Amino acid sequence: MRISTEQRQRITRAAARTLGESATVRLFGSRLNDNARGGDLDLHVELDGDPADVLERELRFYAALQRELGEQRIDIVVHRRGSALRPIDREALRHGAIL
Repeated sequence: MRISTEQRQRITRAAARTLGESATVRLFGSRLNDNARGGDLDLHVELDGDPADVLERELRFYAALQRELGEQRIDIVVHRRGSALRPIDREALRHGAIL
């Protein structure tokens, strides 16, 4: 996993503040490959709530990450619990690492 312990802690703190304690955040994509270089930060988030509430929390989470980690490319994929899984959700659930 190519994120530092400090980055991981900053991500989980930002998630707890903005998404709530019931949210699950996973790192997936190229940052899981220790042999790769570069790449953006791909995060998969599972949340409860109605679509408007989920969108609001996602935007607050993104802003908090930019403050915590500095400006960098961050992709956040949100899956609302209870909704159908998309292929990207299945990939993140299968191969992602919970932070």
